Parts: sequence; structure tokens; C-alpha cells
Amino acid sequence: MSEFHVHGAHDHEVEHQSQHGPGLAQQVAIFTALLSTLGAIVSYQGGDTETEAMLAKNEAVLQKSLASDQWNYYQATNTKGHLMEMAANLAPPDKQESYKKQAEKYKQQKEELKVKAEEFDKKSEEANTQSEHLLHPHHQLARSMTFIQIAISLASITVLTRKRWLFVAAGVSAFVGTVLWGMAWLL
Repeated sequence: MSEFHVHGAHDHEVEHQSQHGPGLAQQVAIFTALLSTLGAIVSYQGGDTETEAMLAKNEAVLQKSLASDQWNYYQATNTKGHLMEMAANLAPPDKQESYKKQAEKYKQQKEELKVKAEEFDKKSEEANTQSEHLLHPHHQLARSMTFIQIAISLASITVLTRKRWLFVAAGVSAFVGTVLWGMAWLL
């Protein structure tokens, strides 16, 4: 008695894979999965650097606001001091000494306020510089993510069209994205 064997589509595919290795679809699937993982990492790092830069920028604005308040106090104290000097010049001799003491007090306060305002200005500039420094990798990471997304799109089109040159283009795009990712942290 002879045996009759029927091969299903699945059996045929398993046999084909064992003889010819993984197909284009499987290669693209693995490639896309790896790129998606890399994209998630790059996206996280980009968001993190942007958040840190924003926090530093907020600190710069806060320090600038505190400096502005100190400069306003400085101006008010300066005006009070000038008024006391004018009052001392216009007052009768027995009251002049009181006004001169107050004018001297305002002059001393004015100098203290100036020092504080300059400190706040300096802190604001430092925080602003830090914000710019922190934001630098973000631009590279955004470019990197763009090339990774292009690579994923090209890989998807490769599966639909079965054009290997698209897969090569996806690989080039992925390589550029990976290089930009590395450069974000080196420069």
C-alpha cells in the first residue's frame, strides 16, 4: 500500500525556511523591532534633555525675576535717599541731622540691594547657559529619531513591495540615525 502525503502551506513554509533561511519579511520584522527599541530610547532621552533644559530655563526666569525685584527696591531706596538729602537741605538746622542719618541709612541699604540684585542676575545667566547646554543634545536626538522613523517606514514599504534596495535605504537611514544618536552625547 502506498502512502499519500499532503503538505499544507505551513509545512511548505517551514521546509522552505529550513532550505533557504529566513525570508525578507522576517529580516524586516527583526530590523523594525530593533529600530523601534532604539527609537524608544532616543525618544526618551530627547524628552528627558528637553525637560531638564526647561527646568533650567525656568530657574533662569525665576532668578531674573528676583533680580528685577531687587533692582526695583534699589531704585525705591535710592529715591528715598535723595528725598532725605533734599529734606536735610531744606529743613531747619535742628532737624537736618535726622534727615542726613536717614539718607545715610538708605545709601547703605541701596548698596546691599545692588549686591543682591547682581547675584540674582549672575545666577540667572548661569541657569540660562545651563539650559542652552542641556538643550544641545535634544536637537541631535530629534534628528536621530527622524532618521530612525524614516528607516522604519522604508522597511515597512520593503515588505509590501519586496524591493531589496528599499531595505538597503532603510539600513542607511538607520545607520545615520544611530550615528546622530551617538554624536548627541559626544559633542
